[in-house]
Amino acid sequence: MTKSSLKNIGTGILFSMLWASASVATKFGVQSASPLILANIRFFLAGLVLLGFCYGWGGRKVYRLPNALEWKQLAIFGLLNTTLYLGLYVYAMKYTAAGIGSLAVSTNPLLIVLFSSWLIGRKPSIAEIFSIILGMTGIAFATYPLLHDHSTSLIGISLLMLSMVIVSFASVYYARIKWTLPNLLINGWQVTLGGLFLFPFTCAFGNLQSFRPDHTFWYSVLWLSLAVSVIGLICWFYLLKLDTVKASLWLFLCPLFGFFYAWWLMDEPITWYTVCGTLLVILGLYIGQRQRQRKQIL
Repeated sequence: MTKSSLKNIGTGILFSMLWASASVATKFGVQSASPLILANIRFFLAGLVLLGFCYGWGGRKVYRLPNALEWKQLAIFGLLNTTLYLGLYVYAMKYTAAGIGSLAVSTNPLLIVLFSSWLIGRKPSIAEIFSIILGMTGIAFATYPLLHDHSTSLIGISLLMLSMVIVSFASVYYARIKWTLPNLLINGWQVTLGGLFLFPFTCAFGNLQSFRPDHTFWYSVLWLSLAVSVIGLICWFYLLKLDTVKASLWLFLCPLFGFFYAWWLMDEPITWYTVCGTLLVILGLYIGQRQRQRKQIL
């Protein structure tokens, strides 16, 4: 195996490990602050690091500012991908088990297929519909026992699935735009703008009285901002440049890492419901990705 292949595999595994850790890190963070406060500080910190890197920190090339049309596109993408998706996701994790959060994130490729078909006027294939049904059934199956021990609520699951719908729509919107800005700059501006859009709601409903900026909170924020939003996305963009379909296959590992983190760090149980639900989601992902790969070949 070549060094290049080892680098690609290592990058894929690192991405899966970091991406799957977001739900557990969020669960720790909301113990010390309201979800809105946690989300807003995370967005601003990630935006500061990314924009600082793109605009000259460390003696690197300084990129241009977006033009009028790009500001509009970045604002729409930031509203969808950061304010609504991540805002709802962080809020949902207050009422949802960490493992379920990782499992739900892995359904994004399935929903993206559905939205892509809808936006371009193409009828989804039977395999695509079946893959989505399998994914949703898997989440329902893994969630069922958690509803009884009160570690997960219907409100949390509803907000979580709504956030998955929104981020899938945001991904399709992103793919339909002919961006001329570099990926890091797009991510830096969209996460910053998303934080600005969320800020008024944080001030109004953030429950500042319950905010405890302790070690748990700051470890959570730093991990979510730097490890997930910065390093994780750098790995993701690298994988996307190599092969879009192969990159999405690394999402198969996210539920496995996610449930391991939840069991290891938060003592969440791994039952046969968990195993069967995860296998259903992975099977749905496999069918959906195989269908996409066949279409690209044809």
